[in-house]
Amino acid sequence: MPDLALERQSSKMVIGIDEAGRGPWAGPVTVAAFWINPEYYDALPDGLDDSKKLSASKRARIFDALCDGPHQYAIITVSVSQIDQLGILQATLLGMRQSAQSLITALDQPPVAVKALVDGNIAPGLDCEEECVIKGDSRSCSIAAASILAKETRDQLMDQLAQQFPDYGWERNKGYGTAQHQAALQELGVSAHHRRSFAPIKTLLSAAE
Repeated sequence: MPDLALERQSSKMVIGIDEAGRGPWAGPVTVAAFWINPEYYDALPDGLDDSKKLSASKRARIFDALCDGPHQYAIITVSVSQIDQLGILQATLLGMRQSAQSLITALDQPPVAVKALVDGNIAPGLDCEEECVIKGDSRSCSIAAASILAKETRDQLMDQLAQQFPDYGWERNKGYGTAQHQAALQELGVSAHHRRSFAPIKTLLSAAE
């Protein structure tokens, strides 16, 4: 379970950053930055954990509690067109920089007063101090909170897209390349929300030419 050890080690305002949706064939990637108010460290939602370890209902409950609480956050959505233009890694790092900048502005702090805990092993190049934390969503409460906000936001976006494009099953697969999604692609072709830079989609487009 994540804890607050990394947050307590710094004298700066500590924010956690995480993303959701790097692997899917369709839809945006979302990035969240989250600041836990130190005055309310003892009042975090029960069950706060890596979003991937939570059921959908528990994740939704914690999402609501985090958003309605005394903390601050920023959520950035990086579009499919940006993913195709930049590549998924650079698009994700862009989202991390934008979410951090947005949250630091909301906190009304200079970047020098903030430290970012970033999930993973690649530093996005923030204006503030940054520390990469491997499996950070299982170690840091700030990163775990960011992971829940990013995941829940993206899932909601994919549910909305599924209503417009019901045959791809995005309400279930969230854009990942499941067998049902692949079958729908073979039958219906590529939609405007598919990532054309991803190899499976690129292959389909080449075959259709």
